Amino acid sequence: MTVKAVCVFRSNEKNVTGTIHFTQEDESAPVHVHANLAGLNDGPHGFHIHEFGDNTNGCMSAGAHYNPFGHTHGAPTAQIRHAGDLGNITFKDGKATLDTHDSLLKLIGPHSIIGRTVVVHDGEDDLGLGGHELSPSTGNAGGRAACGVIGITK
Repeated sequence: MTVKAVCVFRSNEKNVTGTIHFTQEDESAPVHVHANLAGLNDGPHGFHIHEFGDNTNGCMSAGAHYNPFGHTHGAPTAQIRHAGDLGNITFKDGKATLDTHDSLLKLIGPHSIIGRTVVVHDGEDDLGLGGHELSPSTGNAGGRAACGVIGITK
């Protein structure tokens, strides 16, 4: 039973556009994440799933990083991390792509990310290792540049 979801970015503030596609083949399979975004300055930008699918106050309404297990912030490859910690997405010539699989993300079951918000940040995520007071909670990735809600697709 394959489940597919999509997140569409259309930010008026920063002019960020693009889509992120998520696919999960079954409940035990990792989620495939494929992103194509444009509109931010070159370099790495924090890339996270946040707990709420609420954008009524822009990206600020999305809440904190999605963290159903109560862990500290970390890299996507870290043993201890938020489920929503996807590390960085790197822009070059104003465009970015990402193609990865993540075993903590789920589209099926009680920890599904469907209905939550993907946020791309102004700055680089230090992956919880930067020594800044915000490193263990946000990766000190700066403001929220753009966001979109994850919805079901066919």
